[in-house]
Amino acid sequence: MSFDYDLFVIGGGSGGVRAARIAAGEYGAKVGLAEESRMGGTCVIRGCVPKKLMIFASQAGLMAEEMRGYGWAEAQAGPFSWETFRDKLDAELTRLELIYRAGLSRAGVEVHDQRATLVGHHEIALADGTRKTARHILIATGGRPAPIGIPGEELAMVSDDLFLMDRLPGRILLVGGGFIACEFATILAGLGVDTVQAYRGDAVLRGFDREARDLATLQLSAVGVDLRLGLTPAALERSGEGIAVTFDDGSREDFDAVLMATGRDPYTRGLGLEATGVAVKPNGAIAVDDWSQTSVPSIFAVGDVTDRINLTPVAIREGHSFVDTVFGAKPRKVDHSIVASAVYLRPHELATVGLTEEEARAQGPVDVYATTFRPMRSMFAGSDAKVMMKLLVDPATDRVLGCHIFGPEAGEMIQLAAIPIGMGATKAQFDATIAVHPTAAEELVTMRTPTRRHEGPAGGAKG
Repeated sequence: MSFDYDLFVIGGGSGGVRAARIAAGEYGAKVGLAEESRMGGTCVIRGCVPKKLMIFASQAGLMAEEMRGYGWAEAQAGPFSWETFRDKLDAELTRLELIYRAGLSRAGVEVHDQRATLVGHHEIALADGTRKTARHILIATGGRPAPIGIPGEELAMVSDDLFLMDRLPGRILLVGGGFIACEFATILAGLGVDTVQAYRGDAVLRGFDREARDLATLQLSAVGVDLRLGLTPAALERSGEGIAVTFDDGSREDFDAVLMATGRDPYTRGLGLEATGVAVKPNGAIAVDDWSQTSVPSIFAVGDVTDRINLTPVAIREGHSFVDTVFGAKPRKVDHSIVASAVYLRPHELATVGLTEEEARAQGPVDVYATTFRPMRSMFAGSDAKVMMKLLVDPATDRVLGCHIFGPEAGEMIQLAAIPIGMGATKAQFDATIAVHPTAAEELVTMRTPTRRHEGPAGGAKG
């Protein structure tokens, strides 16, 4: 049977674009790609890139405060212009989108700027009514903000909307305690918005190391976020030009805007999976094996739509590995066991790789090397902000099982720490590394004595 394409990719995010470009440009495959929105996906258009630029913009007040501590008595941030920033942001995202499109064009990928759905194991229907066939199909449609199922939630924004605002709200409620909610809370507070964050748990960033979570929770309040733990909205309704929110404790408050940041669901609804027999998980994620292959041999999936590890670099690696395996005769799987990540709060970020202390303790004995201190730069300026460094070590093998950093530029530090940890480095090898002084990161190679030892899930802690 002849096909229109060797590969058809549904989704123009980072994972799908990488797969399409490598398949066509390096391996000579005939490739088609359909994207119903802007090229670049969540990361480039609605996530990582614009969010990080907003993080940079939100630091002006803290930087001015720090400089006053260094003797610049008149240092002030001055007024912030959302309109100026938004226009520059729009231009930057357009520039990046054009780069993505140019890369696909150079590789010879045929791009269809419309929605595509599955109608068979080798067939795709485009929104304009045409149908295409492909030997292999790759689904890379990513995720979409998840509703929480309360009355009036359609009045709220989701994270995708934040970059499109005409103006900053005077007062906003953010709902959620994950990294999206925490990052946007710290951004909006830094830009001068009266920011309230409601989260039903007792500390933000569930799933991260508990000690780091506690520090992040305290920092949110320290930078001006009105953090309400153990609280969640029960209903939203229009109130004049704003939104009235009723909470589950019976209280009621008015806000100019509400942002729901309660997680994202795999974007598979209406994709036509039921027509193919592709197996999905209860949350709608596409079930795949270690090779990113679905239950249908000709259909594969990568990225957030599989709900494995929902990070852009993971999607890119999955897409590239899929193409190397199927088109390059270089079979390789993606190791999801050790993946570094960072939460871009301010002034201190939270970054992690490997097991948390709680996860390591559940598996067996673990030595914890941890330190908390005031870094030289901010301490001199009068700040009480704390930095935390933590290494988790298997006492039987001396292997470093995890690293957690809460501090300035923690994301930059964890990238480097992830290399030796991914290689199976031991604590002795960390200790043998001569420190760079004076830095905060030197603590990672100067902690000589365990702070505590956990004997395992059934044992207690020493020290």
